[in-house]
Amino acid sequence: MFNPGKSWWKLLGVAILVYVITAGLLFEVPDLPVLRQSIRNIYFHVGMWFAMIFIMFLGVVFSIRYLATNNAAEDIRALAAVRTGIVFGILGLITGMLWARFTWGSFWVNDPKLNGAVVGLLAYLAYIVLRLSVEERDKRARLAAVYNVFAFVLYFLFIMILPRAASSSIHPGLDGNPALATGDLAPEMRIVFFPAMVGWMILAYWIFRLLSRAGHLEGKIAEHIENNYE
Repeated sequence: MFNPGKSWWKLLGVAILVYVITAGLLFEVPDLPVLRQSIRNIYFHVGMWFAMIFIMFLGVVFSIRYLATNNAAEDIRALAAVRTGIVFGILGLITGMLWARFTWGSFWVNDPKLNGAVVGLLAYLAYIVLRLSVEERDKRARLAAVYNVFAFVLYFLFIMILPRAASSSIHPGLDGNPALATGDLAPEMRIVFFPAMVGWMILAYWIFRLLSRAGHLEGKIAEHIENNYE
């Protein structure tokens, strides 16, 4: 049953995203060369990546907690976080490709940061494959937990460290994050951009919670079936 007292953060997230989508499409934005109206995508593309990194970090926390406690619930939460992160990672790639089409003239360019984002996402898809390839539950959970920590470090390396070391990326943010820099984002955009970051992260957390609950139910059903066949 829906309880407004316990679900205030969900209502807040919905309200923020309604505002972000409406304001993002209708509010005035600077008429910058090349970017033009496509600059509105910053509310969506950047928000997707923020949400993905936020939820993937939570997944690492759950994996570390599983390694420390061997609590199966932590493994279920870690899996739910990774699944949610992959969804937002794919959405980030799609919105980025659309933005690239209107600013660089192509859906994809050979860029260290773009290539790194794909490699990092593939590393997380390998996490799912790893789980599917190991049948024994405890062994699967432990291997997945160790790999999840590795995947997060690898992803950070590919999207943050290596592009800066290459010094050849045309993607904004090579020397920092222009969206968060004080002088790089127009004041009229800040009132939409910062709520967008919060709204997308709340949505990611909401989806994570739903997947986590579904995972717990699947675990109980699997355990019930195993007990009946013993």
